[in-house]
Amino acid sequence: MDTPHAAPAQDFIREMVAEDMKKNRFGGRVMTRFPPEPNGYLHIGHAKAICLNFGVAEEFGGVCNLRFDDTNPAKEEAEYVEGMKKDIRWMGFDWGDREYYASDYFDPLYEFAVQLIRKGKAYVCDLSPDETREYRGTLTEPGRDSPYRGRSVEENLDLFARMRAGEFEEGSRTLRARIDMASPNLNLRDPIMYRILKATHYRTGDKWCIYPMYDWAHGQSDSLEGVTHSLCDTGYEDHRPLYDWFLDQLEIYHPQQIEFARFNLTFTVLSKRYLLQLVRDGAVTGWDDPRMPTLCGLRRRGYTPEPIRDFMRDVGVAKRENLIDIVRLETSVRDDLNKRVPRVMAVLHPLRVVLENYPEGQVEELDAVNNPEDPGAGTRKVPFSKVLYIEQDDFREDPPKKYFRLAPGREVRLRWGYFIRCVGVMKDEKTGEVVELRCTYDPATRSGASPDGRKVQGTIHWVSAAQAVEAEARLYDRLFLVEDPLGAGGGLIIRPT
Repeated sequence: MDTPHAAPAQDFIREMVAEDMKKNRFGGRVMTRFPPEPNGYLHIGHAKAICLNFGVAEEFGGVCNLRFDDTNPAKEEAEYVEGMKKDIRWMGFDWGDREYYASDYFDPLYEFAVQLIRKGKAYVCDLSPDETREYRGTLTEPGRDSPYRGRSVEENLDLFARMRAGEFEEGSRTLRARIDMASPNLNLRDPIMYRILKATHYRTGDKWCIYPMYDWAHGQSDSLEGVTHSLCDTGYEDHRPLYDWFLDQLEIYHPQQIEFARFNLTFTVLSKRYLLQLVRDGAVTGWDDPRMPTLCGLRRRGYTPEPIRDFMRDVGVAKRENLIDIVRLETSVRDDLNKRVPRVMAVLHPLRVVLENYPEGQVEELDAVNNPEDPGAGTRKVPFSKVLYIEQDDFREDPPKKYFRLAPGREVRLRWGYFIRCVGVMKDEKTGEVVELRCTYDPATRSGASPDGRKVQGTIHWVSAAQAVEAEARLYDRLFLVEDPLGAGGGLIIRPT
């Protein structure tokens, strides 16, 4: 890869992979996969899965596939596919020629389903969605057999073929696995494998009107690609017995599914459904709004991929979910930017400063360090003249305790420049607002120090009024006002723009 990555982390997943390598399981191969659904843009939560899947493969000399879980044509778009690929590359990872789609496997998945029907392990069910939920039972009550569970193999084959041919209405029939309606694991209570959706798929067009469920497509797609370690979040832990059951019944190559704790971040929503709601409701300007937790939004905000990868490494991989303080991410990004970003001086709320003892019409150039944390960044010249602008907040007429910036009679240092002392305050006659400061400068302090050894406690930034350039500054705060935006009320609480 072009981007150098940190040394391998240590966690239970890497320990399992290392043990598999030691035992020569999977012939010593390591192949992972990152399987996003193209129904939105990737967010910071996906970054954990990206770093884990690509990172584990890289560390063990393996490969990671990119596979789009495009089994729901009603919500998926090619735009999201391209956006996801751009984000993954921005994160510093590449999948080479291993770009796959669940839709690539629609034909073999259909044939696998026919095999299960022939083995008596799947059947066509006519229950409505509401009836299916009712028959499923609860966590404390077993489910009930569908009245269509006893159909013959021949009838099921005929009905399934007719489902594919488009003879039935959307939602009128499903193909279900025949497992155990009394299982304590609800996922094994005859789960749906196929549903009828008469929607145009962005890749396959109108070739199909039946589409596989994720639980059915997931394991078989892993098997077809030769994935060794299928890494999922803990939301799929209860689905693993179903993943195994399908593969065992089909008697095909069997990858290993391993679950890790889902990523949660304070003051952040990591649900594409809710993020899509924000976009559609106009609460944000789009998926790449810099306030959004999407990777494209973070990129526009000025984040770089390196601190995100470092942050994910620092957070680590666990088996139990926990809530990560967003300050840790912000600190990681700030530390990274401090090392790489050139400094400039800007004034957002200008207050005019006139240096009474500075020569009229004179302009000199002062040396400013481009980045104090990077000696190789060099210096630049900044103009200095009689009239300056400073930040309004850098002056107080009646300063509080421990306020070390400019005040009447007080001296401060201009960054990369002279000491100045406030000797007068000009106010608006009507409002009483401070509109101009009268100051003097000490020409002996150009180096930023005083020859007589006197000290100042405050250093402020500034710009020369005549040479100042107008610029647009976009200041972003956290999008959400509370630590858990989907907390007690269940609704999104966002910060007003």
